[in-house]
Amino acid sequence: MKEIKKGKMVVTKFGQFMRRYRIDEIPQLLNVLKGDMSLIGPRPEIPYFVSRSRKRIPFYDTVFSVKPGLTGWAQVKFRHATSIKDYNQKFRYNLYYLKNISLSQDLVILLKTIRVVLLGSGK
Repeated sequence: MKEIKKGKMVVTKFGQFMRRYRIDEIPQLLNVLKGDMSLIGPRPEIPYFVSRSRKRIPFYDTVFSVKPGLTGWAQVKFRHATSIKDYNQKFRYNLYYLKNISLSQDLVILLKTIRVVLLGSGK
């Protein structure tokens, strides 16, 4: 990212490429290998949205009952969240995942994630 005007950040062409193909997520694989994260599970969120969501969404802390994941149900079903409303929707997907957690669901998420990465698409 580079700053064009004060307070205005833009993603460079290289950054867009890295984001499109999720290359920017590769360093988090180290966290998975260290055991700090899981391959599949609710993604860690920006602290600002966590504090806001804790105040507004009942049972929000449920997402902390498992290790954060490199990819999850919300990532394959929803685009990048940019607002509180988006985070509410992501929470619903995360809650669905937690209520229905299983090896078969993890495999579906993994296959959908591979498709998103290979096609460079996302929701």
